Amino acid sequence: MRRLAERRRSGLVARTVRLDVDPADVDLVAFAGADGVLWEHDGVSLAGRGVATRLSAALVDDGLAAVELDEDEVDAPGTGAIAIGALPFTPDGRASLVVPERVLGRSPDGAVWQTTIAAPGTASDRWTPRPPPATSVRSPCGFRLTAIPTHAEWCASVAEAVARIDAREVEKVVLARAVEVEADGPLVVPDILRRLRVLFPSCMVFSVDGFVGASPELLVARLGLDVRSQPLAGTVARSGDPATDDRLARALLASDKDRHEHGLVVDAVASALRTVCDRLDIPATPAIVPLRNVAHLGTTIRGRLTSPAASALALACRLHPTPAVAGTPTIAALALLARLEGSTRGRYAGPVGWVDARGNGEWAVGIRSAEVHGNRARLMSGNGIVAGSDPDDELVETQVKLQALLAAIVRP
Repeated sequence: MRRLAERRRSGLVARTVRLDVDPADVDLVAFAGADGVLWEHDGVSLAGRGVATRLSAALVDDGLAAVELDEDEVDAPGTGAIAIGALPFTPDGRASLVVPERVLGRSPDGAVWQTTIAAPGTASDRWTPRPPPATSVRSPCGFRLTAIPTHAEWCASVAEAVARIDAREVEKVVLARAVEVEADGPLVVPDILRRLRVLFPSCMVFSVDGFVGASPELLVARLGLDVRSQPLAGTVARSGDPATDDRLARALLASDKDRHEHGLVVDAVASALRTVCDRLDIPATPAIVPLRNVAHLGTTIRGRLTSPAASALALACRLHPTPAVAGTPTIAALALLARLEGSTRGRYAGPVGWVDARGNGEWAVGIRSAEVHGNRARLMSGNGIVAGSDPDDELVETQVKLQALLAAIVRP
């Protein structure tokens, strides 16, 4: 009776079948194309095309549960009905997630599957996971970049933030700035994604409704009752020379300023998870998380959720915004950054990821990201400002972080 009631409510049926193919031959970027959705990294990877429905963020869990599961030959996280989305930094009742009509999935153990989500009578039809037709559009070769605000204006905002911190109005605030890119032709999203995949193989590469990126920061992952988060805070540039990078990493670990900033984030994430976990394991010291051009301090937090467990999406909303992207105390920091930044962040630094009907899912912090539409892209980068922060040093750090996306978008 429950299945029939759900079917009447949703009008959708999901069917997952296993594919007998080599995982190395599965190109999820090609399948997603320019207008599909993508989530790819070394865990569960998903690409979707078409839109079976869109669900508001507040109703995603109920909406997925209302999709009838006709068959699931794989029965693993990411199979059956799923939703993929990128939520705005500032909660917005209009935010929605995409439930794709067709999903191509890949798991770390080598399983490959296809899922169809459609009206009754069509979900059982098999389809061949071919990429969309290739186009002859070439990536542009001319670019114009504009910093918003100007360097001087942003440094003045950092100085103001430090003054507010010294006055004990906040302990930390994260200030972001933007770079707008205008190209002489349409920006080709699959090309950008492929470059990101090569440049940042350890990151979570995503594409949702024009929001693309390669985030190094796991907000939360839930697989069954196991939960994991890896907050990042504290950054140093990398030189490419192993000896120099080792010295820089050791200095980062020894930095009182960076360790303090990192500790604020870890404490906030642990506090939010502790109330929903039977067990929570938090390393005493952070580790170095090396990327192509920077290294971060990172702490991998693992736990066991209390049953019945909240979904991955609900956990992401519970954790967001962490001090890594907002500051602390949260309310005061959000008010200060809104005043000093002077513009909305959109989806930058908001949660981006996926959730399935069983509550499994993975959500990243939407950093190292860009809004791409036509021949324009808007990139943002932010830094945690604490007592003693130097405006010029913070500006340089944002420039290094912005290079991550600029290297994939600006290819003259």
